[in-house]
Amino acid sequence: MATFAIGDLQGCYKEFRQLLDLIRFDCSKDRLWLVGDIVNRGPDSLSILRFVRGLNDAVVMVLGNHDLHLLMVAEGCARLYRNDTLQEILSAPDRDELLHWLRHQRLLHVHENHVMVHAGLLPSWDVEQAMLLAQLVETVLRGGDFHDLCAHMYGNEPDHWDDSLEGYARLRVIINAMTRMRVCTPGGKMNFAHKGLVQDIPAGYLPWFEVPNRVSREATIICGHWSALGLQIRSNLIALDTGCLWGGNLTAVRLEDRKVFQVSCAAGEGTKRWQ
Repeated sequence: MATFAIGDLQGCYKEFRQLLDLIRFDCSKDRLWLVGDIVNRGPDSLSILRFVRGLNDAVVMVLGNHDLHLLMVAEGCARLYRNDTLQEILSAPDRDELLHWLRHQRLLHVHENHVMVHAGLLPSWDVEQAMLLAQLVETVLRGGDFHDLCAHMYGNEPDHWDDSLEGYARLRVIINAMTRMRVCTPGGKMNFAHKGLVQDIPAGYLPWFEVPNRVSREATIICGHWSALGLQIRSNLIALDTGCLWGGNLTAVRLEDRKVFQVSCAAGEGTKRWQ
């Protein structure tokens, strides 16, 4: 049995299947960990959604910002943007089953010393607190208040964690940190505007995983979301968004020995280097 963590798919179904062939994935014994953003911007989000759903217990995925965007659009709480490629899902005969499955996925996955999240963890959160906060959001996503959550999900404020936060402000900070954050201040104030290279990070901010004395630093965080960052494999970090959508690579790491597998996505969508 092997466990393969795979970076952002974003509708790149052909490359996903090529990567599964490369790693010789066997759904009867192996496991896939997907870091989120399995849909949108790429050419075949519907096929990916159907395929991943069909893997059943062989896959664990966490939700990314594009996955949540699909749910919000389907609920009528957000609009499709010019570069979105979600209409095929929204028009599919099995859309309700697919969306129901999607909103029952996790925001955070913890197994032994590995923690998988789409974007990151705020520096003041330990793993246990992050698990509890993720479960709070997951309960609302799966429950009767789902539509109201969608109606209040978008927004950049509050931009930092405070234990006294309540209601949708509390949920929004959790979602933003776990699905949108790339950089923050040492005190945990998030900046959502920066999407580019590390050397261009605004003054006063740094990559969330480089905050000194980050409380979760003893765990190995597996994440995606930041394609301009590229592949990062450190003692306590495996960052897997290698820009398949933009003509980079689609990357898998076998967690047992950290061996890297990649397929080229040279015919990526457009010329933009990061998202």
